[in-house]
Amino acid sequence: MAEALQNFLEDENTVSFAFRQLRDVIGSQEQVIHRLKSTMAIQEEKFVSKEEYEAVVKKLEEEKAAHAQTKGLLAKETEKLQFALGQVEVLSKQLEREKQAFEKALSSVKNKVLTESTKKDKLITKCNEIENHIIKQEDILNGKENEIKELQNVISHQKQIFRHQISDFRIQKQQENYMAQVLDRKQKKAGGLLSTRGFKGLGDK
Repeated sequence: MAEALQNFLEDENTVSFAFRQLRDVIGSQEQVIHRLKSTMAIQEEKFVSKEEYEAVVKKLEEEKAAHAQTKGLLAKETEKLQFALGQVEVLSKQLEREKQAFEKALSSVKNKVLTESTKKDKLITKCNEIENHIIKQEDILNGKENEIKELQNVISHQKQIFRHQISDFRIQKQQENYMAQVLDRKQKKAGGLLSTRGFKGLGDK
């Protein structure tokens, strides 16, 4: 599109240059005709020969013919110029429409990019918030794990103490049972001796 417009502009410049040249030629020819007319008028006032008069008339006719031909060329070049100007106007309007369409599309793309960028920023912010929350939760979990480990250590220590207490209790219980059995045997033995002595005393009487 831009290349076509440039070509038309170059054609327009060429036509304009030719138009100016033809206009200058016509101006020069008109000046020559004017001088010839003036010369003929002066010569008519003076006495001139027939040959001179005919030569001047012939030259005037030639200049008129050349002038008419130049005018025809000028009309053609003017027509070309008007056509080129019309094409330039059409191309300029088309270029303006394409420019407006491009600017509209560019604006739409910019708005879309801005929207996506805003979404991206929001997602990044949300991800950072989630990451911070996860870090806090991990810190809390690590604290809980440390507490659990401490409690496990306490429980393990208490279990050891409890085992020792149970072991001591069993030993003590065994000792008590043993002492009870010893006492029981002693009591039984002592009772048997008393019974025997009693029977002996009754026999003596």
